[in-house]
Amino acid sequence: MNQTEIMNFVQDTLTEKKEFPAFKAGDTITVHYKIKEGNKERLQPFRGVVIQRRGSGSTETFTVRKISSNIGVERIFPITSPFIEKIELNRRGVVRRARIFYLKALRGKKARIKEKKY
Repeated sequence: MNQTEIMNFVQDTLTEKKEFPAFKAGDTITVHYKIKEGNKERLQPFRGVVIQRRGSGSTETFTVRKISSNIGVERIFPITSPFIEKIELNRRGVVRRARIFYLKALRGKKARIKEKKY
């Protein structure tokens, strides 16, 4: 076994995998994130649009963007983070790109994403 095979084996066996809904760029999700303050723990929901997913396996991350009091806030979450309690899929969006960075330049109604019809 070479080094990459050993790394993949260790990542697959030692990292715990949680079941999350399938989501992609353009979808609106709510990430319930565990925050420790002193000796207390609380859940903080972060709701926004998925801008991108990158990486694969245990090193995969996804970026969520929301507008908070007229300021764009982006947060990068590792998919294998033990602090992610759950991910809710709020709505599916229709976009043609895997990374929708053009959303950063848009404001107001122009920044809307069409919802997928079922």
